[in-house]
Parts: sequence; C-alpha cells; structure tokens
Amino acid sequence: MTGCLRRVGAGRRRQSRYTRLLMPRWVPNLLTILRLLLVPFVIRAILGAHHTRALALFAVAAITDVLDGAAARHFDLRSQTGAYLDPIADKALLSGVFLALAATGSLPWWVVAIIFGRDIYLLAAAAILLWLTPVRNFAPSSWGKTSTFVQIVTAILWMARNVLGTSAIDALSSAMLWPCAAFTIASGLHYTWRGAHLARVD
Repeated sequence: MTGCLRRVGAGRRRQSRYTRLLMPRWVPNLLTILRLLLVPFVIRAILGAHHTRALALFAVAAITDVLDGAAARHFDLRSQTGAYLDPIADKALLSGVFLALAATGSLPWWVVAIIFGRDIYLLAAAAILLWLTPVRNFAPSSWGKTSTFVQIVTAILWMARNVLGTSAIDALSSAMLWPCAAFTIASGLHYTWRGAHLARVD
C-alpha cells in the first residue's frame, strides 16, 4: 500500500513538472497584469462615450480573468504573487468601471456607494485584524466570489445598455442593480462573520 502511494505521489510530481513545461509559471500572472493594464483604457472609453470599445475591452479583461484562473488551477501554477495580484486587478477593473459609469450619469451613485463602502469597510477590517491578531490569510469566500460575479454581470449589462439602448436591456440592467447591491452587502456581512471567527480562533 505504501509503495502504491509513493508511486502515485511520484507520478503527480512528474505530471506537475510536465505541465509546468507546457505552461510557464509566469503566464497566469502575465494575464493578470494585462487585465490591470486594460483598466485605464476601459475607463477612458466609458468617459469618452466610446461604448462599444468599452464593452469590448471589458470583455477582453474578463476573458483574461477566466484564463489566468483556469491556467493556475489546471496546470498547478498558483503563486503568492498571483494570489495578491488577482483580486487587486478585479477590484481595479470593477471599481473603475462603476465609477466611470456613474460619472457619466449612466449608473446611479447609490450603487457605487454600496460597492465602495463595502470595499473600504473590508480593507479597514483587514488592517485591524493584521494589526491586532496573527491572522494573515484572507482568502475569498464563496459569498465574495458570487458578489464579484454579480458585479461583473451588472457592469456588462450597463455597458451593453449604452451600446444597444433597447427597452429589454434597459429593464434588465435596472433590475440587476438590486441583486448586485444585495450580494455586495451579504458578502460584506459574511466577511465580517468570518473575520470575527478567525479573530476568536487565533
């Protein structure tokens, strides 16, 4: 039995080395950096009323998000750098898009206030935990991932609204504001509960 487990472990290590030859370790991080570099171009397109270009650039950025996550998981290329860069890129992209949409009068400011309010609150809470406790791991929760997905869908719908201008997309984008706000608040509450639990445990 022990010999079998050793062979399996050796096989997995060989497979891991093989996949790294197929996909260099820096590829997922390069995709994340590309997403970061696209942020000012997406914002500029929205502010300049180049709505089709903004939507296309946002789609490219979203594709890089899917690809870097898939590459990291499938080829076992996870890294500490990627763990820090990926959420920063996501936040920069979404925050920039929501701010730009609100600045042009497309999106209500109360939605931006909820999203930014939650993010600022979480940053402050994380800083307090870092200062007062030994907690150093702030992995995203399922609620946080769902909230990010809903925010992405909301951003796409509102940019598509500027491109298409149909009554159907207008109604759908307006309706999407409520689940976006709800999931944003719910994820903030869940992170609060989890942070309190981690502080008690540690």
